[in-house]
Amino acid sequence: MRLHELRPPEGARRPRKRVGRGTASGRGKTSGRGMKGQKSREQVRPGFEGGQTPLTRRMRKRRGISKSAHPRRDRRPEYAIVNVGQLSGFPAGAELGPNDFIQAGLAKRIRDGIRVLGEGDLDRPLQVMAHHFSSSARQKIEAAGGTATLLPSG
Repeated sequence: MRLHELRPPEGARRPRKRVGRGTASGRGKTSGRGMKGQKSREQVRPGFEGGQTPLTRRMRKRRGISKSAHPRRDRRPEYAIVNVGQLSGFPAGAELGPNDFIQAGLAKRIRDGIRVLGEGDLDRPLQVMAHHFSSSARQKIEAAGGTATLLPSG
C-alpha cells in the first residue's frame, strides 16, 4: 500500500450538506433552522443564554488551579499511598517515616500525609510511622513483630 492509495474507512466521511436548494431537496426554505427567532436569523455564540447572565459570568473569579478555586469539590485529605508489600525492601528493624518513603521512591510527595494500606505481605519487623493505617495494614505490621505509630495530621 502506498501513501496515495490511502482512503478513509467506509462511512467516515459524509457528503457536505447543501442547504437552501429548493423545497424538494429536504433542506430548502428555512434550511433546517426552524421558523422564527434569533437562531434562525443569525449565528448565536457558544454560551449565550438569551440575555440571562451566562454561567461563566455567574461563577466566582478565582485564579489558578487550586483547591480553593473549586468550591464544590469537597476537601478530603489527599494521602500518599504506601502498601505493606512495598515495605519488604527495607531491612529488618528499620524505623520508617514519611521521608524514608520518599527517598525509597514509594511516594512522590507528602500531600496531607502518608497512608499505609494492607496489600501484600510483610515478613520482617519494622517500626512504621505514618499519618493513617488501614486496619489490615496495622494487623500485618504487628503480626510481623513491628509497630505502627500514628503521626499527627497537619
